[in-house]
Amino acid sequence: MTTPKPISQSSLARPAVSNSLSVSPTATFHSPPASSSFMASLALRAAAKQLKPFNTEDIKILLLENVNQTGRDILSGQGYQVEFHKASLPEDQLIEKIRDVHVIGIRSKTKLTARVLQEAKNLLVIGCFCIGTNQVDLDYAAKQGIAVFNSPFANSRSVAELVIAEIIALARQLGDRSNELHRGTWNKVSAKCWEVRGKTLGIVGYGHIGSQLSVLAEAMGMNVIYYDVVSLMAIGTARQVPTLEALLGEADFVTLHVPETPETKNMLGTKQFEQMKNGSYLINASRGTVVDIPALIKAMRAGKVAGAALDVYPNEPAGNGDYFTTDLNPWAEELRGLNNIILTPHIGGSTEEAQRAIGIEVADALVRYINQGVTLGSVNLPEVNMRQLTLDESNHARIIYIHRNVPGVLRRVNEILGDHNVDKQISDSKGDIAYLMADVSDVRPKDIKEIRDSLDGLSSRILTRVLY
Repeated sequence: MTTPKPISQSSLARPAVSNSLSVSPTATFHSPPASSSFMASLALRAAAKQLKPFNTEDIKILLLENVNQTGRDILSGQGYQVEFHKASLPEDQLIEKIRDVHVIGIRSKTKLTARVLQEAKNLLVIGCFCIGTNQVDLDYAAKQGIAVFNSPFANSRSVAELVIAEIIALARQLGDRSNELHRGTWNKVSAKCWEVRGKTLGIVGYGHIGSQLSVLAEAMGMNVIYYDVVSLMAIGTARQVPTLEALLGEADFVTLHVPETPETKNMLGTKQFEQMKNGSYLINASRGTVVDIPALIKAMRAGKVAGAALDVYPNEPAGNGDYFTTDLNPWAEELRGLNNIILTPHIGGSTEEAQRAIGIEVADALVRYINQGVTLGSVNLPEVNMRQLTLDESNHARIIYIHRNVPGVLRRVNEILGDHNVDKQISDSKGDIAYLMADVSDVRPKDIKEIRDSLDGLSSRILTRVLY
């Protein structure tokens, strides 16, 4: 079979929101030998036809913040151009770089604001190689037809294990004893040092991390209670309590595992610290805005809170170095001066195992979206999946139409597709954004161009892509 030719001489760039025209590589097309059996023919029909963007090497990917090698290998293996940086970039450099890329991969430090994204005229998809997506303006990205993917569960075990370690370290004042001995002071004491067996752990947010933590804590003999905004089935002998106040009044250790939302901002402040048991402990490995840090400092100085472990902060440095100062957070020096406080630089998910798993999960999602248009796992677009095309469907094209969710769009789209044989079609919406995918058979390059141009002419259009 001859090499597929482009049906349009236009580049992948778009003036406002791009068109991305795609074809399948010749390497995926194989004619069966004349002597092949009926079963081999069936196997050929069942084999997936790998859709890839036209001129795969022209797909440019920018990976920041030391994205794991597993993810880089998957993306490079597709033939994409991958530019890798170990750290995040200052906003002006980020804007300059993002203008030319179709995919960007980040972790938690890079902020993709509307100001940055409005310069990303070619951008199709964002990969957050971490749990959270609060560093991305999700609403603005959706309105530009830019999908966002993350890895919400891959580092759950790593975070849960860190919390277990911190529970024991706080109960035994290990941080203080270690610092004293580093300074040459031998201070062997047992006062206010405890076993964790028989103590009560209060988990705020009983999701993937909270539930795994529950199992580990019970294995050490702890009693587990949890509070969540929805009713969730307990694991083991854990028990759900009806209010946050009820949890704070009963728990010896309080650990937070909630997302960053307006509702969770400063959810632990002066009032909540007063509701905690005298001499209890606080652990926050969720989001930095969840705890009112000045209120925590006051509660620890008063002895209400006997110890705390913080892995996240309202403002965090963009890279490694001596940046955790009062210039970043005005209370930083006061926080560092407290006794029995463990401060770590957002390392909850920073294990080799978690980062490998995240690299694979997010990179695979990016490849599926670029090559097939599948949005399963997207946090800002409707989740749409459709059976892959097979190798014997050589004259098929996959039409992807991202549009505003307004009345009459499907009728107009089906009028455009009505002169062709639509094998499969699916559509879903999420708020103001809708996502349509259709496989059209027996189409030629001229037909595809006409379909794309017609869809581009609709007033509802956000983004049109054609995979061929």
